Amino acid sequence: MRNEQEVEQFKTFIKRYPGTIKEVRNGNKKWQDFYEQWVLLGEDDPSWESYKQVDKSTDSKKTDSKSNKQWMKQMTDIVDKIDLNKVEGHINQLNGAITNIQSLIGQFQDVKKQMPTKTKQFQNRHPFQHYYD
Repeated sequence: MRNEQEVEQFKTFIKRYPGTIKEVRNGNKKWQDFYEQWVLLGEDDPSWESYKQVDKSTDSKKTDSKSNKQWMKQMTDIVDKIDLNKVEGHINQLNGAITNIQSLIGQFQDVKKQMPTKTKQFQNRHPFQHYYD
């Protein structure tokens, strides 16, 4: 039971010194090293001051670089999974659909060109014009 309490206290301590997390992530130290140092020296030792703050600029640059590499890997994986034959088939279907739409538009334009000759005779007539005998 005492061991679990010590681990929880150590976790709380580590949260106050984010530089320790950076050291472990960079592979410079292991958690075991920090734990032993914490047990032997205690929380008040001046050696912990160097881990109090993390240099945000270099840390964010590494994070950005890492995220860019992950993004590029994801994009490469997606491109590798693309079946070019299926893509070509979809493009051909889309091309056929566009051709059909163009044909329909052309037919409607032909009909529209023919209609004004029939409707001109009705356009001159007033809609409420009365014819008297």
